[in-house]
Amino acid sequence: MPTGKLTKRAIDALAVPDSKQLIYWDSEVKGFGLRVLPSGLKTFVVQYRNAEGIKRRMNLGRFGVLTVDTARDLAKLKLAEVIVGEDPADKVRQVRKGMTVAEMCDWYLEEARAGNILGRKNLPIKTSSLDMDESRVRTHIVPLLGNRIVKHLRIADVEQMQSDVKNGKTAKPRTGGRGGMATGGPGVAGRCLGTLQAIIGHAKHKGLLEVHPTLGAKKLASKKKTRRLSVAEIEMMGKAIAHAEASGENPVALGVLRTLLLTGYRREEGQAMRRSWLHPDAGYVAFPDTKGGAQIRAIGPAAVRVLQDQAEIAGNPHLFPSTIGDGPFTAVSECLRRVCVLAGIEGVTPHTLRHTFGSVAGDLGFSELTIRAMLGHASQNVTQDYVHIEEALKLAVRRTSDEIERLLASGAAKLGTMRHAA
Repeated sequence: MPTGKLTKRAIDALAVPDSKQLIYWDSEVKGFGLRVLPSGLKTFVVQYRNAEGIKRRMNLGRFGVLTVDTARDLAKLKLAEVIVGEDPADKVRQVRKGMTVAEMCDWYLEEARAGNILGRKNLPIKTSSLDMDESRVRTHIVPLLGNRIVKHLRIADVEQMQSDVKNGKTAKPRTGGRGGMATGGPGVAGRCLGTLQAIIGHAKHKGLLEVHPTLGAKKLASKKKTRRLSVAEIEMMGKAIAHAEASGENPVALGVLRTLLLTGYRREEGQAMRRSWLHPDAGYVAFPDTKGGAQIRAIGPAAVRVLQDQAEIAGNPHLFPSTIGDGPFTAVSECLRRVCVLAGIEGVTPHTLRHTFGSVAGDLGFSELTIRAMLGHASQNVTQDYVHIEEALKLAVRRTSDEIERLLASGAAKLGTMRHAA
């Protein structure tokens, strides 16, 4: 890791790492350093070996809250404790056993963003998942339970929190450029309970708690989303898309919308696709990261044509580029809402389009196992011999995509017929 004397000027000039954390060590006090996360968060740390020879690293505080000189003096005090046989990190751990819900949530978010807490498949928790966790923590969990001591919580306390979220007690306008209200409801309430239970579980695993005080709390069952577009509704969507295109709707937004309909990809996957991931001749998209990890996902010729028709912006690697900066377009949901108004269809979300793709595949006679593989849901124990991803899966995706394209074109043709008659 880089070394040099830590000063305010030097820290202000540090580059933010692209993916993994970096620690810059102070050349004046051995063991004193600054950890920098890809999010830009900068935290002073001190590292040492205790009397048993075990390496310890503990946080001293955030840069900006602590000055460099204050943090360096604090590091010296901690290292002095080590010299006389004490273990400062263990003392902090003992104090943390009495931490509040808000303090434990802060601990979890900082440690998880640093990659020190593992999630599914024993991998660091994804940034997108942590962003959702933080949103639930700030919006619902902390306002309701933030001042409570974690080890004194009861099952009834967290289940009451869940009820309060469900009933809208924490409803408030969204911040950060997101419109609308954070209204709660049973789905959000259940996820809040799950997030808090997971945070407490991680704290117990890391030795901050002797027992999980709310183990066994019952999570509200959420209604499985089963809405799909009928054949008639797909035709209505085709008619509405054609009308929106003729009326000046954003062509990038319509490109994303068509892609989601023709692929069954998740909203985030469709919007964020990069040109280098698309392999049109081989008929697949190589996603470096999805909800299920890196995946090769088959794609039909109908969707490929949509992607290849997208205008390219120099310096932007995305198939659906934003007009601001070098990021992807992110507002397909708003376009979908406008198109649904034109079509006279209600209750449609990007997930509805994904479910529609799978349902059309089922209508065509493909098995549930094949459909799960088409959508990137294939079980890890499915053998390549049972679902041959190179050919059988491509065929299923192509036929499904072609059928949806046919229905969309049928709807668009009806709009043309109406205009010709007029």
